[in-house]
Amino acid sequence: MAFWLMKSEPDVFSWDDLVARGAKGEEWDGVRNYLARNNMREMKKGDRVFFYHSNIGKEIVGIAEVCAEAHPDSTTDDPRWECVDIRAVDALPRPVTLAEIKATPELAEMALVRSMRLSVQPVTAAEWEIVCRMARDG
Repeated sequence: MAFWLMKSEPDVFSWDDLVARGAKGEEWDGVRNYLARNNMREMKKGDRVFFYHSNIGKEIVGIAEVCAEAHPDSTTDDPRWECVDIRAVDALPRPVTLAEIKATPELAEMALVRSMRLSVQPVTAAEWEIVCRMARDG
């Protein structure tokens, strides 16, 4: 299993919106960045995803999972763009903010810190565990 982080502006599509979609999940459409698209092409069913509220909040708020692998993005006829579907698994016990992540030396190389604008990014297993521990332990 691989780990990822996906960003969404909560006033456009929030964690609560994903939860409301239930088991069928939601197509992660509209991504128009080649690296983000390539990351989605690498995703496998069951991979875990941190759901990050960007712009407003700037925090990881939940864990989702990939429920459909890469397929054509329904919001365009351009065959270059693909997306995956994700569904909510669980809210974090408490959100983990970008400021907290930046203040944690073990996360200095995390894509969220180094490639802040990328909307779909990989997370290492070690980074995943640290963020989950931060969410649990405060």
